[in-house]
Amino acid sequence: MFSIFYHPSYILPLPINHRFPMEKYDLIPKQLIYEGTFSKNDFITPKIIEENIILMTHNKQYVKKIFNLKLDKSEIRKVGFPLTKKLIERERIIASGTLEGSIKALKDGISMNIAGGTHHAFYDRGEAFCLLNDQAIAAKYLINNKLSKKILIIDLDVHQGNGTAKIFKNNDAVFTFSMHGKNNFPFKKEESNLDIGLPDKISDEKYLKYLKNIVPKLIKNVKPDFIFYLCGVDILETDKLGRLSISIDGCKERDRYILSVCKKNRIPVQCSMGGGYSEDLRIIIEAHSNTFRQAKNLYC
Repeated sequence: MFSIFYHPSYILPLPINHRFPMEKYDLIPKQLIYEGTFSKNDFITPKIIEENIILMTHNKQYVKKIFNLKLDKSEIRKVGFPLTKKLIERERIIASGTLEGSIKALKDGISMNIAGGTHHAFYDRGEAFCLLNDQAIAAKYLINNKLSKKILIIDLDVHQGNGTAKIFKNNDAVFTFSMHGKNNFPFKKEESNLDIGLPDKISDEKYLKYLKNIVPKLIKNVKPDFIFYLCGVDILETDKLGRLSISIDGCKERDRYILSVCKKNRIPVQCSMGGGYSEDLRIIIEAHSNTFRQAKNLYC
């Protein structure tokens, strides 16, 4: 069974001028159902993740502060979202979707979260729309419960996965790989196990050449038994927060390639959608929907 995790809380009410495109979380599943790629029965509603699971990854004092809405103005400004109970519930449900999905992927080979990819959340702080690091939480859970011995995180969002890199800096069970815009946020990068900083305006051909040269070597050397894939579509040329020049087709080929490598090597993979900030919402929906279409073509 192909598992896709989605919850209505993913669509957080925001000020009308907010730049985060919340509508995409409603429109992606609608598009996939409308075109017949998936049916309503393919979507699973995640629960709220338990606090003790979050504490495997995040600092107890930090978690207490966000649960009690006690972040100060500076901390809230760094996150970028108004701090509300609905936001905290949303973050917990997104993290649960990724965790539940990773367990499903162990059996089925793959799972997808309509949201997630909150890779700017650190052990003890949040930033850039991220409060709880969904893939880090799920990775820690798999390792701590002996469901995985070696995890590879493939982060292909346009922004470096700084929170994830920092969380796993001294953890040999998790290998972090981030390929991102060199000149983009965060301007102070953390150190992943492998970082590839790409120049502005990189083309499809050069981007895919980098990727297809690196990933087989990672699989061979790291020998992961589980992969988390952060498949942000903010690499697109149209993205207002990105600085690369990747086309819709180039982004589609990126997803096809990564998922085909996972399938070929029989490595379970959990996918979180990450960023996407093109001015035209239709472009965001099409690019994200392509990720699901590629997964369906390969795994069903």
